[in-house]
Amino acid sequence: MDGAEPAPRDPYLHSRGLKIPKHPQITKGRIRGALKSDAYERKECDAVMRVVRPGDRVLELGGGIGYMSTLLSVKKQVARVVSYEANPALIPYIRSVHAANGVENVDLRNALLSPQAGDPVPFYVRRNFLASSMDREADPDSVTEEVPIMQHAIAPVLEAETPDVLVCDIEGAEADLLPAGDWSGLRAAVIELHPQWIGQSGVQAVFGAMHRAGLTYFPKASEAKVVTFRKGW
Repeated sequence: MDGAEPAPRDPYLHSRGLKIPKHPQITKGRIRGALKSDAYERKECDAVMRVVRPGDRVLELGGGIGYMSTLLSVKKQVARVVSYEANPALIPYIRSVHAANGVENVDLRNALLSPQAGDPVPFYVRRNFLASSMDREADPDSVTEEVPIMQHAIAPVLEAETPDVLVCDIEGAEADLLPAGDWSGLRAAVIELHPQWIGQSGVQAVFGAMHRAGLTYFPKASEAKVVTFRKGW
């Protein structure tokens, strides 16, 4: 009809039944395409959908854009997610993803989980804040801000939170962090390995940490660098 008001633009992308707020820096290019085709973090998502149960308590290391914690809350009805994300520039966006989907059971922590407590460490926010990292030399000219990030010791966090499931994607830090924790309380773990950075010895360290905790590699929920461990399968 002439003069009709144009339909309002949808402020969200829709992915696996979740509402993902559009963002000029985040939801673009390959990420946008992966979200729209339900292919974003597909291997990790397929794994958690297979092994996570309603009512689980989940520890997420590497919160990313908030997609996984939202999926866990909405689709798996977990009791609680404690999510660690070091990049301070992502925290407001993660909260917006949670709010868009009515998620209220995620404890989002802008901090690093470390083998031991320590002084805050510098984190370098870049113009493309998806490329932000703790490595200043990676692209020093693009750094816009240096932010101190707290380090939380792993032992008291595990004791306080008693997670049933670990979901871990920490860009190579898994080889140092995971062997430092007592994961014997877990029923399952979904870990993205980064062998290009941690090498054979790092991969062995991760598998060793899970085996000491009584978890066994679970091939039915593993694919390529995403490896799943379970008890009692």
